[in-house]
Amino acid sequence: MMQDKVAAPAGSTSAEVLLSEMRGRVLLLTLNRPAQRNSLSEALIDALQRAIDTASADPAVAAVVIASQGPAFSSGHDLKEMTARRQDADGGRAYFAHLMDHCARMMLSIVRSPKPFIAAVEGVASAAGCQLVATCDLALAGSAARFTTPGVNIGLFCSTPMVALSRNVSRKRAMEILLLGEMLEAEAAADYGLVNRVVPQGQALDAALAMAGIVASKSPATVAIGKETFYRQIEMPVEQAYVEAASVMVRNMMYRDAEEGIGAFIEKRAPVWKGW
Repeated sequence: MMQDKVAAPAGSTSAEVLLSEMRGRVLLLTLNRPAQRNSLSEALIDALQRAIDTASADPAVAAVVIASQGPAFSSGHDLKEMTARRQDADGGRAYFAHLMDHCARMMLSIVRSPKPFIAAVEGVASAAGCQLVATCDLALAGSAARFTTPGVNIGLFCSTPMVALSRNVSRKRAMEILLLGEMLEAEAAADYGLVNRVVPQGQALDAALAMAGIVASKSPATVAIGKETFYRQIEMPVEQAYVEAASVMVRNMMYRDAEEGIGAFIEKRAPVWKGW
C-alpha cells in the first residue's frame, strides 16, 4: 500500500512529521513525532494544512482519519519551539501571533472541508491536541485515552482550544475542563460529548477506519452539503436555521444522488451514486 511522507524542514528532529496513506477511499493521516509526544510544531501544522487542503479537493478521498504514532495522541503546541522565540527582538510576539493564526487556519480547514474528519485517539490529547480532537467531526477513543487543557496550570490559558471545546460540550463542562486543567478519562470524555465512542485500548484506529468506511459508502455530495450546512446553521438563531436548512433540503433534493437514493430505496436496491 502506498504511503506518502511529509518531510520536516532541515534541522528537524523528525524526518517525517506526518504520514499519509490511502485505505480504500479513506485517507489516514498519522501524526509522527512520537519522541515529542506529537506536539504540533510549526512543521506539523504546515504538513496538516497541506494534507487537509489536498484531501478536500481530491474526489478519491471520501473521509479522513487522524491518528498518531507513539504513546500520546498530541501534547499540543511545541512549547520548546515557542519558548526559543522569546529571544526575538519583540520577545516572540510576532511569531506567537503567526503560529496561533496558522493553527487556527488549519483547524478551520477541517471544519470547512467537505470531507468528514475522524480522530482516532490513543494516549493523551492535551491543549491544542485536545483542540484537534474537538475540531474533528467525529472522534473515537481507546479506553486508556485521556484529555486535558492544562494551560491554566502553567500560566497560559487554553484560549484557542476553548473555541472547539466549547462548541462540543456544555458550558459548565467546558469551564470545568479549562479551569481545573485536570485529566479527563475516556469514558468521561464520551459522557461530556467530546468523543463519540470509547473502544478497547489499541482499537481506536480500527474503529475509526470502520466508521470512516461507513461514511465513505454514502453519497459524497450529500455528505458534503450536510456537513457544510451543519456548521453553518448551528451558529444561527433557530428561526434562521430552519430557513437555511429548508433551502438546503430543496437544493439537495434536486441532486441526482437524491433522486437515485430515493429511487433505490423505493425499488429496494443498492444506490449507485453519481457524485451530485
